[in-house]
Amino acid sequence: MHIKRRLLITAMALGVFGATTGMAASAATIAIITPSHDNPFFKAEADGAAAKAKELGYDTMVLVHDDDANKQSELFDTVIAAGVSAIILDNAGADASVAAVQKAKDAGIPSFLIDREITATGVAVSQIVSNNYQGAQLGAEEFVKLMGEEGEYAELVGKESDTNAGIRSQGYHDVVDQYPDLKMVARQTANWSQTEAYTVMESMLQANPGIKGVLSGNDTMAMGARAALEAAGKNDVIVVGFDGSNDVRDSILAGGIKATVLQPAYQQAQLAVTQADQYIKTGSTGLDEKQLMDCVLINGDNASKLETFALSN
Repeated sequence: MHIKRRLLITAMALGVFGATTGMAASAATIAIITPSHDNPFFKAEADGAAAKAKELGYDTMVLVHDDDANKQSELFDTVIAAGVSAIILDNAGADASVAAVQKAKDAGIPSFLIDREITATGVAVSQIVSNNYQGAQLGAEEFVKLMGEEGEYAELVGKESDTNAGIRSQGYHDVVDQYPDLKMVARQTANWSQTEAYTVMESMLQANPGIKGVLSGNDTMAMGARAALEAAGKNDVIVVGFDGSNDVRDSILAGGIKATVLQPAYQQAQLAVTQADQYIKTGSTGLDEKQLMDCVLINGDNASKLETFALSN
């Protein structure tokens, strides 16, 4: 009784938002672990996964690791102790997360990764990620067109421990670098943070007042950059983001941010749960571990059809 109570207290301290009423999960509980729900992208993932799990008859334990690999490891201990049937994970670092996923596998609990890959294969059952390179190229092509193929620009890069940050940046540059009159004058990480992007953008503008465009690794940083540009009276600077958030949709429709790239967070999370369900029931998904989902360019032509990281017909 005391051990169970301690486990329950630990779970509450770590931020478990679950449908389970006690620490011991039923044989039909799926754990959903993502970064903070303060970012609407990660909230959409958690909501999508939870909705699909409920539809398929599972209870859920919904947790956040706040991009802290140590906290993530503790959460894995919690859900393993609870005896969940599967884990849906948007991880806290490509290298740092391998041990946690392996720990779950060793305990007989399969993991299904979304959004971010880890640097190992054969540990997770599925790694379902957006085709970040393809999406970044879409965004870059739109950026080049909006910039008229010339001018100074800056790049805001995501968290360095996240593989997606590097892949998106490479996709951007493999397009933009083909245009010699487009000159990058500043490049810095803002760690996927809106607040940090605001501060970074302020500094970039002070050092490079001629900036005419900003390529951002995600929408949250794009929103921070746009706010800093507006505060500086630079309303004509071209900003392109990546994710497909409602906030950026609204900015596009209002004539602010010019474009973003939709990665289908909600659909991706639901697909992971569907695969988890099949694996729990049959021992196989019948699919390759690594799976790519293509991204879609969002601009003034189709932004009105975007809702919660999904595009209506």
